[in-house]
Amino acid sequence: MFDHIPRCIVDRMTELEQTDARDRSDGTARHQRLRQIPPETGKFIALLAAMALPGHYLEIGTSAGYSTLWLALACRLVNRRVITFEVSGHKAEMARRTFDLARVGDVVDFVHGDALDHLSGYTDVSFCFLDAEKEVYDECYEKIVPSMVSGGLLVADNAISHEQVLQPMLRRALTDSRVDSLVVPIGKGLLLCRRR
Repeated sequence: MFDHIPRCIVDRMTELEQTDARDRSDGTARHQRLRQIPPETGKFIALLAAMALPGHYLEIGTSAGYSTLWLALACRLVNRRVITFEVSGHKAEMARRTFDLARVGDVVDFVHGDALDHLSGYTDVSFCFLDAEKEVYDECYEKIVPSMVSGGLLVADNAISHEQVLQPMLRRALTDSRVDSLVVPIGKGLLLCRRR
């Protein structure tokens, strides 16, 4: 999967990595930055998605589409699609450009809107990557877990870097009898939950 990434995807990933690094170094306002995952997190979620059971693949928080490209690699491998949600108009435009340049329309369904307005419409969720505004993590968690298939995976980013802000959700997940969960020290920390 990682040895034969199409050039159009590699090129867009590289461009987004450079933009993200530049934004972080020049003091771009936090709400305008891409705030995307590092490559090691991308590889990890791609591996998990490639091993996920049949069902809906969701991503909450598209940003400019960097993490979605990693998920697209897995989706092509296992013949699935990922549905990704982004609420910001500026980032939605960047994501559309990413998906066009990387030519991933065959495996990516993009929704410009608040995921919380749509999540109740999905059942049989087998994989979900959550990387949105931290204030919505609790609500997303409570909407996703009941909709997951047994053995389905929920991966939430920033479990270490934003541990204080996410503490209520992390505490809930780590003691929730519906899931087996742990925090994995990859990238900014990932909460990994498997539905029982």
